[in-house]
Amino acid sequence: MKPARLIISALILLTPIAYVASRAKPRPAASVEEEIKDVEQRANAAYEANDLAKYFSFYATDFSQFLPEGRTDLAGYQRDWTAYIGEGNRVQKVEISDMHIQSGPSKDTAVASYLLHVRTKLKDGKVTDEDNQESDVLFKRNGEWKVVFLHYSAAPKK
Repeated sequence: MKPARLIISALILLTPIAYVASRAKPRPAASVEEEIKDVEQRANAAYEANDLAKYFSFYATDFSQFLPEGRTDLAGYQRDWTAYIGEGNRVQKVEISDMHIQSGPSKDTAVASYLLHVRTKLKDGKVTDEDNQESDVLFKRNGEWKVVFLHYSAAPKK
């Protein structure tokens, strides 16, 4: 094939491909709010499934929290919750509602506050239904969102 014919053939083949590629729009990056909602959904799904390894993977190593019983760190929470589940208690259902997400100006900090309905089957067979208020503070470190602080308390009865 002559060089001129080869160049023309290549242009005929590549022009439509170049046109389509130039018109393709990159998928927009997820907003901080979408990312946080996804993290919260996945973390609470692991909580509902009693999948402790997955559940605790959503927490930063420097995590702390305030529960009605007081402040604790990740090691204490992991120890206490693992023992609770190990005794035969099981989360059966988790429902998130009224989620409100705020993000910092640098887009690497966020607060997610929401109502959390939890149904638990206790080791003695009793089933409890509780409504709680939860607020999570998350930091994005090394491209990954982690919960660094959590506040959890009973929601007022309606």
